[in-house]
Amino acid sequence: MAIDFEIPAEAKAIREKVRQWVHDECIPAEKKLIDGGDYKTILGELRTKARAQGLWCPFIPKEYGGMALGPLANALVQMELGESYLGALSMNTQGPDDATMLTLLTHGTPYQKEKFLKPLLNGEKRICYSMTEKAAGADATGMQTRAEKDGNENYVLNGEKWFSSAASVADIALVMAKTDPDAPRHQQFSTFIVELPNPGYRIKRDIETMAAEGPLSHILGGGHSEVEIKDLVVPAENLLGGEGNGFNMGQHRLAYGRLRHGMHNVAMAQRALDLAVGHITSRSTFGEPLHKRQGVQWMIADCATEIYKARLMLLHIAYKAEKGMDLRQENSMAKIFLANMVHQVVDTAIQLHGALGYSMDTPLARWYTHIRSQRLVDGPDEVHRWTIGRNVIKAFQQTGTTASMCGGDLL
Repeated sequence: MAIDFEIPAEAKAIREKVRQWVHDECIPAEKKLIDGGDYKTILGELRTKARAQGLWCPFIPKEYGGMALGPLANALVQMELGESYLGALSMNTQGPDDATMLTLLTHGTPYQKEKFLKPLLNGEKRICYSMTEKAAGADATGMQTRAEKDGNENYVLNGEKWFSSAASVADIALVMAKTDPDAPRHQQFSTFIVELPNPGYRIKRDIETMAAEGPLSHILGGGHSEVEIKDLVVPAENLLGGEGNGFNMGQHRLAYGRLRHGMHNVAMAQRALDLAVGHITSRSTFGEPLHKRQGVQWMIADCATEIYKARLMLLHIAYKAEKGMDLRQENSMAKIFLANMVHQVVDTAIQLHGALGYSMDTPLARWYTHIRSQRLVDGPDEVHRWTIGRNVIKAFQQTGTTASMCGGDLL
């Protein structure tokens, strides 16, 4: 009896359709933008075409206008969309909106779904997620932003937020704040829906980073904002998921975000390797084709091996998600591996391009500065390693073997 790695025909078909979409529509649209085309016009045309082809909100149920893809099919789709920075945007599945849509879909009231989720699903508005704070960093339970009840009608929020991605282009924000400092640690926080612009939610600046930035990157939603929250009045009906559930909702949301980053990383790494091989097969040095050199072939082999491992990781996690199995350990492992994998592959592609790779004439240099953040966002590598290691030790103490925390449940 063989292990069956056959992908269902319908999942294969949608993956191929999305691959063609990215190559035929999204990558050419990138060039139009770089040449000075109007962002709203170009994205609007892309989205109109995408919806006409049924390519819209891949993991959202059909009754809400989406494609209703399960975890496996969605993983295959996301592993194609990441080849273009317009890929996810074209199908309204971009971060941080996508994971936040899931939170609203799962925890929103009928009123909240109608008022806030519906325009997000239609692509009419964008949303950001304000959780991280300077003082807390990777420890979300250390946040100090407070929300206090003002009678029965409103909450009043005060504090600050740091690195709120896409806040500068958002029409709505989800803001996490402490509602009960005396509750158990993970039940002290609640999440609020805030309509923007709002005088109580003031964007102080978009934080400059090492990523290659420009007007286009901020229009696309690539900025990370520092936010002052001062006397921000939020109606009680905008409390999402009830008091004390903010932390757990946030962790569920981040879990999908980590996977989506990883899926897009596979696509970016694949495109980087394609660019590298395209370059070395068209170049000669010292009288010999570059691709004939053993050292170059070894570099290509290492990249191919890393991409292969990445695909297998994501497919196994998608399988566990399809079966409703616990995937937290694998999610943390994949988050670390995929962030480092894409850095290695893009770095190698730059090396193989030589000075051309270091220039801005290819997308590689821009990708290189952007992907360094992936070892920090959605939990730094060290926090995930800490969690993984604790789980391995706990498994041994409970069962006498570490296998269950090292992929052993495959067997």
